[in-house]
Amino acid sequence: MQFQDGAGKPRTLADFRGKLVLLNIWATWCAPCREEMPALDRLQAQLGGSNFEVVALSIDQQGPEEVRKFYDEIGVKALQLYIDPSAQASSRLGILGVPSTLLVDPGGLEIGRKMGPAKWDSPQSINELRQRMIRGGKVE
Repeated sequence: MQFQDGAGKPRTLADFRGKLVLLNIWATWCAPCREEMPALDRLQAQLGGSNFEVVALSIDQQGPEEVRKFYDEIGVKALQLYIDPSAQASSRLGILGVPSTLLVDPGGLEIGRKMGPAKWDSPQSINELRQRMIRGGKVE
């Protein structure tokens, strides 16, 4: 599955191997996506680093400018810009609607999936993700 970063460079999930990844598929035109984006930004600011990454993958077909404008509007600071204007990632991952979020272990395997918005920066979510980071992403 290939997508692009904000500079137009091709990326894949393999680029994040070794990290627990919260892959969020979203779009600027999706109201629930717009509501959860600040929480994803706060989550990345709090946990992002060598062991964890929020990959917020936009499926906007208007290109990165639309996403950049949206990030500026709501004050996104910690999230990197990733976009799949072809929306191929959605079909390859079996995504039926947005927002959809996959938890991917450091080896690149999906270990969890959530359809719909969530409070990603809640104490419960942060604690669960920290525990998974400690266990190397493993499910017990």
